[in-house]
Amino acid sequence: MKFDLQFGAHVLDAKMSGQPIVALETTVVTHGMDYPHNLETALAMEAAVREAGACPASLGIIDGQPVIGMSEAELKAFAQAPRGSIAKCSRRDFAALIGLGKSGSLTVAATMILAQAAQIDIFATGGIGGVHRGHPFDVSADLLELGKTPVTVVCAGAKSILDLPLTMEVLETQGVPVVGFGCENLPAFYTRDSGIGLPHSVADTSEAASIVRTWRDLKSENGMLFAVPVPEDRALSNDEMEKVIETAIADADDNGIHGAAVTPFVLGKVVELTQGKSLEANIALLINNAKTAGEIAVAAQK
Repeated sequence: MKFDLQFGAHVLDAKMSGQPIVALETTVVTHGMDYPHNLETALAMEAAVREAGACPASLGIIDGQPVIGMSEAELKAFAQAPRGSIAKCSRRDFAALIGLGKSGSLTVAATMILAQAAQIDIFATGGIGGVHRGHPFDVSADLLELGKTPVTVVCAGAKSILDLPLTMEVLETQGVPVVGFGCENLPAFYTRDSGIGLPHSVADTSEAASIVRTWRDLKSENGMLFAVPVPEDRALSNDEMEKVIETAIADADDNGIHGAAVTPFVLGKVVELTQGKSLEANIALLINNAKTAGEIAVAAQK
């Protein structure tokens, strides 16, 4: 895909100076959290990237214009927009949104596409999409994008509302390296250990950066995942989350929720059932992932 990109001034400065850049997605702003948590979290993620020595670039489409590095005012406008007024953009949606001059927040897949177009190859998010529980043919476009777009994604694993074993099978089929950062088992978003072993793991930023440099040297044509556990002081227990998720998914089925609407519905229900603890975990892991991605980006450039 070829885009007419608009770069934020801070991103242009970073490109000119050779400062490493970390891409950030915007669906968490328009679909993941309510105001003001969404704006506060987006700005905290940008601050975490800066503190690591890298430049944050929040990506979105504003009135049909793909933007690499949204301003604080633009993020605030996204955060305060009525729910549903800004489209959720994946690979399939670019032509319609750009062609009709509409705004869109970017999923993991769409962020990877625009990041690659902007020559940014490290991206921090919360959790990737995957295979939906009880609906094995409902496979997130994130997994397919990871198989064909060379961007390294730093995340807390796949969202625990998903079928994690099947999600890992699809990633393997797509040839996507999944590397544990300080862990040997796949993190499960709100919880630190899904019990699913990972093929590779690193102990620290230095080892992660070595893999990134090698991945670049190999000119890999697929993406790569670093899976970082949620901070321990905000992690929830596996038993608690499994009960909550089963209830939330059953509610989605009972209400006829399907397709792209499933994830936001279930995540909202999980926040309600955990009395906000899952939101605290979500915010903590997003900021931690941004910090980790910034540190890896800086170390990989040395």
